[in-house]
Amino acid sequence: MQVILQESFERTTLVDEQVFTDMYRQYFVKLYRFAISVTHCKEASEEIVHDVLINLWKKRNVVNEIENLNTYLYVSVKNLSLNYLRSEGKHIYVDAEMLCNEKSYISIDPESVLIGKERINNLNLLINNLPVKCRMVFRLIKEDGLKYKEAAALLNISVKTVENQLAIALKKIALALKTSN
Repeated sequence: MQVILQESFERTTLVDEQVFTDMYRQYFVKLYRFAISVTHCKEASEEIVHDVLINLWKKRNVVNEIENLNTYLYVSVKNLSLNYLRSEGKHIYVDAEMLCNEKSYISIDPESVLIGKERINNLNLLINNLPVKCRMVFRLIKEDGLKYKEAAALLNISVKTVENQLAIALKKIALALKTSN
């Protein structure tokens, strides 16, 4: 859906408000989670993401010049988040602890729902117990679907570091899951 939405988004150059609404719904939660991991402020993060998406709507006439919409949005949120921290005189650091990923569950059997929620909660706990950089890389790559190069640029680290941090995260999660079974 993301590729289709981006293609329709680029084709229409945001003339169609429905395309903008769909894009807003698709990106808001991901960008909000990322912003809150930087700002640690729900209200500011919500406003930052809203501003980025509204600015995109205002620049809809030049949207075809954006090479990669996903990267553009994440970098925009990152920059506004860092600007917010500077304006508030706060120290700039990223803590992935604030990232939370609520999933929706579809099941007929209440026991399956409970087991599914329990597994997701356990997995989120494992992810939250990872070192900060591992968590950020894991969430950006595995949950938000960014490419290694995009995550590296966003976090100001090398692609090799992204690969290594993701490998560390996956090994730790696999080991923890193996020992818990």
